Amino acid sequence: MPYAYNPLVTEQTTASRIHADRAAGTLEIGWADGHETTYDAVSLRWLCPCAFCRGEAGLPGWLDSRPTLSPDQTHLVDVQLIGQYALAPTWGDGHHTGYYTFALLRERCPCEACGARRVRDADRAPVPRPAHADHGHRTETVTTTAKESPR
Repeated sequence: MPYAYNPLVTEQTTASRIHADRAAGTLEIGWADGHETTYDAVSLRWLCPCAFCRGEAGLPGWLDSRPTLSPDQTHLVDVQLIGQYALAPTWGDGHHTGYYTFALLRERCPCEACGARRVRDADRAPVPRPAHADHGHRTETVTTTAKESPR
C-alpha cells in the first residue's frame, strides 16, 4: 500500500527516538527536526487527552476538577506506540486510555524555546470578532398571555 500524504505529519511531529525512563519518571522524545522534548511523569499525566480526563459531549473531565494526583496516578508503568502517530502510557493506577498524539506532545513541549514560541504565537493571534449578540443588534422579547376563558 503506498504511503498516503498527511499534511499533519512533519519533521516536527515525527518522533525519531522515544525513551521512557520509568525509574526517573520521564519521557524523552527526539524529533526528526532535531528538537528534543522531555516530559516529567506528573506533567504528562496532567496532559492526558482521554475522554475521562478531558471530558466529552460538553461535560468537563476529571482533570478539569483539579484533583490531587496520587503517586500511583503519576507513576509511569509502560508506554505503547500507537501506529506511527501516538503514544499510550499506562499509569500505576491502571489508567491507560489516553492516546497522546505526536502533534499534541510537540505542541505542548515544556522546553523554554517552545514556551516562548507559544507566547509569541498568542501575541500574534487575531482578535476574535464579536459574536452576533455582542455588536449592537437588539432582540425584542414578545410576551403573550392566554385569553381568559368565558365563565
